[in-house]
Amino acid sequence: MFKKMLVFLIFILVAQSTQSEPVWGFFGHKHIGRLAVFTLPAEMIGFYKKNIEWITEHSPDPDRRRYALRAEAPRHFIDLDRWGEPPFPELTRDWLTDAMRHTDLSILQEDGDTISLVRSKEIDWTAEKVRVGRYMIPIQKYKDFYRKNLLNRFDFVCDSLYGLRKDADFPCGELLVEDHLFEDGLNPYYTEYLIGQLTRAFKKGDVSRILHRSADLGHYIADGHVPLHTTANYNGQLTGQVGIHAFWESRIPELFADEEYDYFVGKADYVVNKREWIWDYVLASHSYVDEVLTTEKKLRQTYPADEQMCFEQHNAIMLKTQCAPFAKTYQDKMNGMVEDRFRKAIHSVGSAWYTAWVDAGRPDLNLLNSDSVLAEKDTLQQYYEQGKILGRSHWE
Repeated sequence: MFKKMLVFLIFILVAQSTQSEPVWGFFGHKHIGRLAVFTLPAEMIGFYKKNIEWITEHSPDPDRRRYALRAEAPRHFIDLDRWGEPPFPELTRDWLTDAMRHTDLSILQEDGDTISLVRSKEIDWTAEKVRVGRYMIPIQKYKDFYRKNLLNRFDFVCDSLYGLRKDADFPCGELLVEDHLFEDGLNPYYTEYLIGQLTRAFKKGDVSRILHRSADLGHYIADGHVPLHTTANYNGQLTGQVGIHAFWESRIPELFADEEYDYFVGKADYVVNKREWIWDYVLASHSYVDEVLTTEKKLRQTYPADEQMCFEQHNAIMLKTQCAPFAKTYQDKMNGMVEDRFRKAIHSVGSAWYTAWVDAGRPDLNLLNSDSVLAEKDTLQQYYEQGKILGRSHWE
């Protein structure tokens, strides 16, 4: 009886811990954000080194924010395999254009009837006009309407449709918006947007925004370097490999990064074409998806079953996780892929910060005072500790 109770207790603890375990993991994101500071030129490194502890601690903030904001989850991934085959011609890589071209609009009336306004797959987006209900609207006017009222929003007002045509007769009720781009992830789009936000923060000398945008940008860039952030099979749930996401992204770096990885990645580079650069590293990540999955599956078939999973103490909780020798074998069979993506993420984060600073006119960061930012109260941690992820998690 005692043994049965002990096993049951361990099972409960494991179940509880796996629900809240952060997946690069907090460890990886903190390391990537911290090490990116040392890629910066002399004009920037003083400011960033002064705030290195803040950046380190806040690099996981976007993962915490998934517990507070519905809009957060899609910023961490993009399911590229939902969009056909590389180079994914359905995606122009412009956020507004792609969101507009993959959004359906309809109206839910009080009597329960639904009236379709826009069926995105039925529209010729190269034409001069788009059909909205029974009206033909100039494509640029519809694009302006979409940017103002629908892009990255959740409060849709049916009356806004009259901005398309004042004399229209829209039977307004509840405006239903199906943004398929949002559903399948926004990581590269949002990363490009944040580089622009950081550039504006530098121009204004807004210390709070500089630090917050730097930490957030580092997080999304790091996520874009993870192969499983670029596929609908993000946790092996489609191939019977549930748990592989945390294994690749969190468990392996925690075991080997500090002892084995080479953190000398060179100096940050200026990025001329931000959009192309972002998509290049995201597509590179996607090219590794099959190797990540097939290597793990083959290893499980040949490695002794009772030596694959172990119980370990983790943050005062007994956790069932991959055994260190098994993880080492998986890492070696991937020929250093995890370390390579880890190193590239560090360099890319530094390059994004440097690029935003150059585009802002190379402002003197030594004139900025960050004391008030360092004293801010951390409210996201409360959401993380008490809440539930809003949207898709990595391990569902």
